[in-house]
Amino acid sequence: MGTMRSYDDGCAAAHALDLVGERWALLVVRELLLGPKRFTDLRAGLPGASPNVLSQRLRELEGAGILRRRKLPPPAASWVYELTGWGRDLEPVIISLGRWGVRSPSKPRDAELSVDSLILSFRTMFDPQRAEGLEASYELRLGEESFRADVEEGRFEIERGVADRPDAIIETDTGTLVSLVYEGRDLDEALRSGDVRIEGDIRMVERFLSLFPLPEPAAVGA
Repeated sequence: MGTMRSYDDGCAAAHALDLVGERWALLVVRELLLGPKRFTDLRAGLPGASPNVLSQRLRELEGAGILRRRKLPPPAASWVYELTGWGRDLEPVIISLGRWGVRSPSKPRDAELSVDSLILSFRTMFDPQRAEGLEASYELRLGEESFRADVEEGRFEIERGVADRPDAIIETDTGTLVSLVYEGRDLDEALRSGDVRIEGDIRMVERFLSLFPLPEPAAVGA
């Protein structure tokens, strides 16, 4: 913790920035919100962070009590990083930052999203009004990772894992799912091209893709 810079300000917000304001720190938290990860998994989700910088952020966050390192039991027996309960309390902070940042007129529209970042964006952008009357269970298969999602009574839950008897299974890659949800790509075209495969009720999939509208960019100077 001695290497971390401080604002030396009594404000609690300033102290929070002392803890998570360094570059990559909050993105490390983002990558752990859906569950523990190995160092190599974190590197895959944060390819712009060098191994040395990532290691330093992990040490600092562990020293601050935001995450911990533990060894999985056999047969895995590998070391993983996971958020503490206090660290998980940062999720609404990251969600709120996402809602605010997506309205930036200067946000790059062609930057890639990590798998976890995309999944968390669904939590961020979910619109309960668009889900009115929808009760459905989904499984998203993105490469080697699977996520189960449930929509019920205007609520949306999504987490890593396999769904039990889903109404629809969507199998694709992150870039294709981004284009379908946020860029208006036609689902039929994506199916014909083989970029996405669907099992189950396609109407349920069409509803799912419509649940996450992006807000209008902020008016600069308004």
